[in-house]
Amino acid sequence: MSLTRRDALRTALLAAGSTLAAPAIMRHAALGAAPIKVAGIHDASGGLDIYGKPMVATLEFAIDELNAGGGLLGRQIELINYDPQSNIQLYTQYATQAATKDHVAVVHGGITSASREAIRPILRRFRTLYFYNTQYEGGVCDQNCFCTGSTPAQNVQKLIPYALKTWGKKVYILAADYNYGQITAKWITKYTRDGGGEVLAADFFPLDVTNFGPTITKIQAAKPDMVISALVGGAHISFYRQWAAAGMKKQIPMGSTTLGVGNEHILLSKEEGDGIVCAFSYFQEVDNPLNKAFLEKFHAKMGANAPYISELPMRTYIGVNLWAEGVRRAKSIDRMKVIKALEGGISLDTPAGKTTLDPQTNHTTLDVYLAQVENQAFKVLDTFPDQPPLDTQSVCNLIKNPNIDKQFVVDVKI
Repeated sequence: MSLTRRDALRTALLAAGSTLAAPAIMRHAALGAAPIKVAGIHDASGGLDIYGKPMVATLEFAIDELNAGGGLLGRQIELINYDPQSNIQLYTQYATQAATKDHVAVVHGGITSASREAIRPILRRFRTLYFYNTQYEGGVCDQNCFCTGSTPAQNVQKLIPYALKTWGKKVYILAADYNYGQITAKWITKYTRDGGGEVLAADFFPLDVTNFGPTITKIQAAKPDMVISALVGGAHISFYRQWAAAGMKKQIPMGSTTLGVGNEHILLSKEEGDGIVCAFSYFQEVDNPLNKAFLEKFHAKMGANAPYISELPMRTYIGVNLWAEGVRRAKSIDRMKVIKALEGGISLDTPAGKTTLDPQTNHTTLDVYLAQVENQAFKVLDTFPDQPPLDTQSVCNLIKNPNIDKQFVVDVKI
């Protein structure tokens, strides 16, 4: 079912007086053994849908792929997709429903760290396994939660040294005003100072801010060698457009820890986006046989509706396959049996490269790529294989302390 058809279905339900308490999609299993229920909670509408829609697409693709291969444990998989509409209250509502009413085996969901921290304690309380498949600021330490995306010690640590070497030593930071942006700004500052650089200023913006004129004036006055952006969401794309319109793109180069994961590089014109440098654990342009095969199959299935695949949808695809491998090894969907199997050293060769679960943190060791926007696509500049989640490893040890349940804010010395 395409995203367009799903949106149409939702509109029809609302017109009939229905509420969104029901899941947006339910992919029913074939007759026979009871299906294994899996829930997805992603923003398919609202201000964060630029991230959510591609994640939903690869989640559905991964489940369909598993079902086409016979399912798991001789059972088909039933996917229930919820759309929280970029609303934290709906995130908590749907997490509770998935765990207590639908009795799903696992939830794959959450985009912002705020949404993760809204549903993570609910799913732990109701003993429902949780996969958070998003690049984020690190520090989550919870045996029930598996974080498959890259963290600052994996991505920011590659971006900043390149920027300092290429552009200069004076950095101006722009970031979203919530835990991801605030903590990532600290990591940017740390790696800048480690490289002998200086952060001139760090400005933070709520997700709904669209006017960056005063900020651009401040940057012009500060005269940095570069701007590093950790802006988030559909509203913040306005900055890149206003930056280019002010003639600043030709004067001061830019790196970003977020641009591209919401397909912003496609929405921006060549004049607005070219030259911005990013580091993630996946770009659609990664050149390896598994990625070529994945994209060919994905595009054949999705057709004209196929979105660009960035780190977030790819980590969603990988997260589903990591969970599936845990179920196979556990020979069960029992939560603790699957957790023990996942913590037993699972490693997969994926379109993004090799991904290995780290049993100390329930995060992943993964490949990281440095790339630059070029003609509304990414040109991969460098590859860094097998990067461990050193930031989270510095504060989390689930092997020694499996009952820990918190997000540590890593003590970044700045």
